Amino acid sequence: MSRQFLAEGLELSGGDRGVVAVVAVVALAALAVGYVLLKEVLAAGQGTDKMQDIAKAVQEGAAAYLNRQFRTLGIFVVIVFVLLFALPADDLAERIGRSLFFIVGAAFSATIGYLGMWLSTRANVRVAAAANEEGGREKATRIAFRTGGVVGMTTVGLGLFGAALVVLVYAGQAPKVLEGFGFGAALLAMFMRVGGGIFTKAADVGADLVGKVEQGIPEDDPRNAATIADNVGDNVGDCAGMAADLFESYAVTLVASLILGTAAFGVQGLLFPLIVPAIGVLTAVIGVYTTKAKAGESGLSAINRAFYISAVISAVLCTIAAFTYLPSSFADLNGISDAVKSTSGNPALIASVAVIIGIVLAGVILWLTGYYTGTDHKPVKEVGQTSLTGAATVILSGISVGFESAVYTALVIGAAVYGAFLLSGSVVVALFAIALAGCGLLTTVGVIVAMDTFGPVSDNAQGIAEMSGDVHGEGAQILTELDAVGNTTKAITKGIAIATAVLAATALFGSYKDAIDQAVAKVGNLTGDLPISFTNVVFSPNVLVGVAIGAAVVFMFSGLAVNAVTRAAGAIVFEVRRQFRDNPGIMDYSVKPEYGRVVDICTRDSLRELATPGLMAVLAPIAVGFGLGVGPLAGYLAGAIATGTLMAVFLANSGGAWDNAKKLVEDGNHGGKGSDAHAATVIGDTVGDPFKDTAGPAINPLIKVMNLVSVLIAPAIVTFSIGDNASDPIRIAIAVVAALIIVGAVVVSKRRGTSITDTPAETVSNGAA
Repeated sequence: MSRQFLAEGLELSGGDRGVVAVVAVVALAALAVGYVLLKEVLAAGQGTDKMQDIAKAVQEGAAAYLNRQFRTLGIFVVIVFVLLFALPADDLAERIGRSLFFIVGAAFSATIGYLGMWLSTRANVRVAAAANEEGGREKATRIAFRTGGVVGMTTVGLGLFGAALVVLVYAGQAPKVLEGFGFGAALLAMFMRVGGGIFTKAADVGADLVGKVEQGIPEDDPRNAATIADNVGDNVGDCAGMAADLFESYAVTLVASLILGTAAFGVQGLLFPLIVPAIGVLTAVIGVYTTKAKAGESGLSAINRAFYISAVISAVLCTIAAFTYLPSSFADLNGISDAVKSTSGNPALIASVAVIIGIVLAGVILWLTGYYTGTDHKPVKEVGQTSLTGAATVILSGISVGFESAVYTALVIGAAVYGAFLLSGSVVVALFAIALAGCGLLTTVGVIVAMDTFGPVSDNAQGIAEMSGDVHGEGAQILTELDAVGNTTKAITKGIAIATAVLAATALFGSYKDAIDQAVAKVGNLTGDLPISFTNVVFSPNVLVGVAIGAAVVFMFSGLAVNAVTRAAGAIVFEVRRQFRDNPGIMDYSVKPEYGRVVDICTRDSLRELATPGLMAVLAPIAVGFGLGVGPLAGYLAGAIATGTLMAVFLANSGGAWDNAKKLVEDGNHGGKGSDAHAATVIGDTVGDPFKDTAGPAINPLIKVMNLVSVLIAPAIVTFSIGDNASDPIRIAIAVVAALIIVGAVVVSKRRGTSITDTPAETVSNGAA
């Protein structure tokens, strides 16, 4: 069934609108719960005046960066809004809705990112203060996790409310309008991921190389000019970036589910994907409030227990909802084609099993990622042990962990996708089952966001404690433990985010094919077979070329992100060195470092560097689609998804293993802090920083942005390829312009260079590095 049929024939009854209204109310209830958690977090004590002064500096730096970033991205959003409005649509209302909800999706993504930053920069000092109190471990864990709970509830609340609002207003046209909503969320998330990732890792690498390696001072020593920027980066990269990333995963998965659901299940398929995340709101509340560390219990154990409890409850409630709301036969579904009505199988059973597959996938990814990045397991212990033979073996062992974990993770995700696909002999229904698996995974997104935010909040708390010198003994040990737990939870959520990206992108293939079929059906006076550019079988050479280009774009995107960190970190190294050299009093605490100068360098360089990867993500599908055709573009997407999955897991888990191997040594293993083994793990962690916090996480929104761009431009490619309006000159011209812009952006980026020489800080500040 095409979307054109749905737009004209699919209507919501009063009862259907009532269901959507209830979902909208649940979404607003999620926002209310988030507000309650927010008040609880802000009610906690803030520690000493010195701790509050440090926290204030981090708050100001983070807010200044995001404000500048949003002003920069605002121009880009306006340009995309105009281009979206120019793309073909069934009618003016659909065109206006798609463009307006692009703005809404971008605004929601930005709001969630900003909230994540704003609250985490206020919760960090409260976590540090709680660690000093009686029952410090339990109090600090609760504050850090409930900080994430606020962002998690806001993520599910805004995502679900936006989708419900579109369905209420547009009914059968909702899937098309939601393409704009998902694209806005994905685009902002990608820019926030790339920019925030460059900022945080430039500061972190610069701080480690000069402070820990060259000067031999602790990680968050106040004498290091990069420490404030490092703490700022944790918030704009991990909190703001990941919150926006998971929000757009939520939005894009809903888009794919609603597009495919209307074709597979009719009206019920349009509404059931809203019911599943509404149940996720309830389980998220349960998960957040059941996260309580028992006396002497590891914070990770408490967090994992809450996750599994919420996952089991989600599975049970979604199964009940499927058998209550959906019929037992396709013949009883409303608003579907005769071909789908004749499909065998039980829609309620298919939907419930698909959702359970997604929930189980989340649990398996949690365990698998925890195994490869946790300090209690063999892989990280082996990486730590290799520190006894130097930095080279640390790096080699970490790379090995990343490669191995990527294989198993890809197999697990592939098994989930194929398992959902096997639920029906109908391709349309099978694709909807894959989308529902994504919805099932995202029933736990509230807890997942809480887990992710826990990491940078704990990291910042330890930094504030160390810089202030006001947390000692057991309190300091508690913060060290929470920091290690946070490293693992961040790695886990990166793995789950990758899984959601793959499920959403795979489901979007169905909507991509639907967009092509619809556009072909509209072309008049078409005779004969379609051109070879429409061929989408994998053994066709032009499709294989598309696969290769898609894989190559992932490599280029990753390389650009890592190079950006290299350049920005070089500027930080020179600045911190200069301050130590020109102000000897810094080492004896008689002179205060110029923290703001480092924050300014990170801000400027990260905003400058995010343009090239962003342009590539948007324009590469346009160049391939208009230049080679819709068949090779399908191959391009397949190559990008497959390569992106492996690359993202490899980068995230290698970096996570290196980071926690360093924590093991700092806890007294293999010689402890100050030893040669410690220096080796610091080098490994420095290499892993742009892997796990810049390039790796940015691949998630990258593959979803490219898929959504492809869905949006598919009708235009068809229009210029066949029929009365076909125009090869226009089609080729669009492809050439897109390719030239990409080439120009890459050339400009490469001219900045990655060669680092010890030049004056003023030269570096002007962009010569």
